[in-house]
Parts: sequence; structure tokens; C-alpha cells
Amino acid sequence: MNSYGYWILGLAVLYTAVLIVLGNIVRRRATSAEGFWVGGRSFRPWMVFACITGLFSGSTFIAVMELAYLKGVSAAWYGVAEMVHVLIIAIVLLGMFRRKLVVTISGLIGDHFGRFALGVAGLITALTFPMWSVATALSFASAVSAFTNLPITVSVIISALLLLIYLQAGGMWSVVMTQTANTIMFALMFIIGAVAFFIKPGIGGLTQLAASRPEMFDPAGVGLQVIIAWFATFLINVLLAQAALQMALSCRTVEEGRRGLLMAVGANIFFIFFGVLFGLAAATVVPGGARGMIQVPLYLAQVLPAPLVGLFFLGVWACALGWGAPCQFSGSTSLGRDFMGAVNPGLADEQKVRYTRISLVILTGLMILLSFLRSDQAAWWNVLAWTLRNGATFAPVVAALFWPLATRRAAVTAMLCGFLFGLAWYYLGGWHPSNFYLNIHPVFVGMSANILGLVVVTLVEQAGKWRIGGPNLAAVRRSLALFSGTATAAVLFLILTSFGWLHKKGLLGLALFLVVTGLYLLILSVVVPKEEMVADMETDPATA
Repeated sequence: MNSYGYWILGLAVLYTAVLIVLGNIVRRRATSAEGFWVGGRSFRPWMVFACITGLFSGSTFIAVMELAYLKGVSAAWYGVAEMVHVLIIAIVLLGMFRRKLVVTISGLIGDHFGRFALGVAGLITALTFPMWSVATALSFASAVSAFTNLPITVSVIISALLLLIYLQAGGMWSVVMTQTANTIMFALMFIIGAVAFFIKPGIGGLTQLAASRPEMFDPAGVGLQVIIAWFATFLINVLLAQAALQMALSCRTVEEGRRGLLMAVGANIFFIFFGVLFGLAAATVVPGGARGMIQVPLYLAQVLPAPLVGLFFLGVWACALGWGAPCQFSGSTSLGRDFMGAVNPGLADEQKVRYTRISLVILTGLMILLSFLRSDQAAWWNVLAWTLRNGATFAPVVAALFWPLATRRAAVTAMLCGFLFGLAWYYLGGWHPSNFYLNIHPVFVGMSANILGLVVVTLVEQAGKWRIGGPNLAAVRRSLALFSGTATAAVLFLILTSFGWLHKKGLLGLALFLVVTGLYLLILSVVVPKEEMVADMETDPATA
């Protein structure tokens, strides 16, 4: 291990020790269950801003910087997709979820579909969050390995144990304290990185890069299908972003929570800009590498002294913590509060908090285990987590919010179908991180099975209790039906006329999923309970 390695590891350990102390200081604020899970719903806008910035912007910076080294400026689209995702949550969804006093997405499913659905949703959600945590931890560990002799898995073990120690203290209060400190570290990281850029390669270096490798400045260089997949993933995730919602819903009022989210959207511009800038700088100075998170520290070592490189990567460590801490905590909430609450409905809130703390230990062990299974493919765990969690919970969440006909049996069937079909599709593709069976992403297979399972079982089980709406259908429903029907027909036409092109570009799965989603929205619009139609007829002035 050289001096750079000592500075990186030393500062990371010292910083985390400070976070542990801060976490214990705020322990007294987490005395109640609501205080532990959602901060007593007393967060101010700056707290929501710090939480969301640490969660999404930190992980965005790592993803964009690494990809920018390989693909150039087109990596920025990942951050733009994430910004749109947070913006929709702020403007459209925050008020709806706050009115329902949602703590977790699995809890929302349980509230609507009962105890068994709560258990299934809680377990699946809990199992996927350590996958997201380990993915970011592996990225940071790759950077550490450039200067040390530590195996990547050892770095992940240290990360997981440190997360466990300070999350045990104050729950959501520990999260907000950590994210506030992380936000300060992000600013320091940007300043140090900007200094390094102007020392070498500077604006002139980027000009030379543009001349020698013009593809690095192609706005679509990463590939159209990849960009579309990013936007599709984040748009789908707006209803399922449990960790983000859990932090945003800790706000005192909806308006304050919305203000904090919008502040985080604005701040994300800096993370995108500097992520691209540092990735391009590394591509200019130390080209030819396979991993941006390894080449960036090698670039900085040519420009800055060891203490400054250590401080820069303390910011990267803050990015990893900013993503990993909320993921581990939110997953533990689903396991300790929701799953255990389903197993034993008689548990008091204080007992559920204790099980949440125990769940943190369990998910820490799972995070460490996952790091041993695929330590060289951090992105693979992200994709698998999206597939399993979104494939299981998407349709039940939509139904819980908008379709009262949906039944408990249908919700459970949907979750199991989505989970198992997504897993099976991965198996058929040999568990490859990017080359999927029939060139169709498993998440689209899982989510399509999820929707179809819920719709089919509901319509069969509720036979005789529903009807297709007629002239008394509400205006909002008619508009949604017209939009979804038209969009579905348009996508079907695209599939029929461009099947080969869609398959070659890897967009066929997305197109088929859009058809299934369009049909789902159409059914939600026009298939209503008979008693609802009677009520509409009794209250509609046109029928009086």
C-alpha cells in the first residue's frame, strides 16, 4: 500500500468514526417508532434536500463519472433521467403518499391487500436493497484497490459494518445527519477535482480529446437503447422509490418536502457536470483502462499530492455511504416492520423497531455475502435488484392507489409472478449482466408478468362485480382511456412495422412492456365496480 492508499483509507475510517459519533448524538430523537422510521415527520426542507442529494445525486456522480471515462458526455443522460424521476415525485406523488401516511411501499401494499401481501412485499423489498448497497460499495472498493493491496471484498465488509454501526443508533435521524455531512464532502470533492482538472488536462486537453476521439462528445454515444432504458427505469421507479419516499415523507408538511426535493433536483446538475468533467479528464490523461473508478484515482495521482487525493475520495466514499445507508435502512424497515408485522400482527411498534435493528444485522450479512458472489460486476447487482423489486411490486402499488377492484389474491399472484418470471429470464440468459435472453431485459419480462397476473386474477375473481364504463364514466377516466388506448395502438403498430429493428436495438422488451402497461391503464380506466357506476349515475347532473 502506498501513501495514496493510506490517505484514502485513513480519511475514510476517520470520517466514518465521526458519523458514528453524530449518529449516537441524535439517538435521543429516535425514541418513538415514528421517530426511528420517518424522523417523527419533522424534517425541514434542507434535511430532505440533504437526504435526497446524498441518495440519488451521490450515486449518480459515481455512475456518470465511471461511464463518462468510457463513453464521454452521453453519460450525462443517466443523471438527467434521475432528475426527471425526482421531479415527478416532488410535483405529482409526494402529496398523495403523505396523505396516506406511507412509511414503506411494502407497507402500502399491505395496508391495501392484507397481511399475506404485506409479508411477501416486505420480504422481496428487503432482499433487493442490499443488492443496490453492494453495487455502490463495490464501485468505491474498485477505486481503493488501485492504491492498496486490500481485496475488493474486504473493502465491502468494512463498508457494510460501518453502515450497520451508525444506522443502529438513530434510524432516520442517523440517515439525515449522515447525508448532511456527506453533502459537505461532495462540495469539497468538487473543488479538489476542479483544481486537478485545471492543472491537467485543462480546457486544452479536452480540445485535444475531442479531436482524437470525437465519439466521446457524441450526445448519444452510449447508445439510444441505453438512454431509453435509463429513462424507462427511472419513470417506472417513481411509484416504487421506497428509500427516497421514506426520506421525503419525513417532512413536516408536503410543501416543505416538495421544496427539499426541488432543491435536490437543482443540485444534481453539479453532480452530472463534474461527473462528466472528471471522467473526461481521466480519459485524456490515462486512456485505455476498462474501469473509470480505477482510472480516475490513477489520473488524480499524477496531478495532486496524496492528502488531496485522499480528500477527493473521501467525497466518493460519501457518495457510497449516501446511497448505501438509506438502502440498508429502508430494506431493514421493510423486513423488521412489514415482514415481521405480517408474521406476527400483534407486535407493538417498539417491538417492530427492535426487529428493524435486527434486520440491519441480517441485511449487513447479506450485503457481505453478495460481494463475494460477484465482486467484479457491480452493475449486475443493480440490474438484478431493479428486476426483482420492480417486477414484484409495480402493479400492486398502482392498483392500491388507483384500482379498487384488485383483490388480495391477485396482488400476491402478481408479486410472485413478477419475481419468478424475472428471475427465470435471468437464468435463461445465463445470468449475464448485459446480454439478455432473446435480447429482452428481464425487468420488462418480470413487470409484464406482474401486471398480467394481477389483471387476470382480479377479473376472474371479481366476475359479476365489475362492468366496462359507459357514458357516465368520469372525465378523467375517459381521458386516460383515450390516451392509453391510442398509445397502445401506436406502440403495437411500431412493433409490427419495426420488429427486427427493435429486437436488434434491445428495445423489443420495452415496447412489449409498454403495450402491457397501456392495456393495464386502459383497464384501470374503464373497468370499474358496478356500485361505482351506480354512484356516478346518481350524482352526475347530466342524468338527473
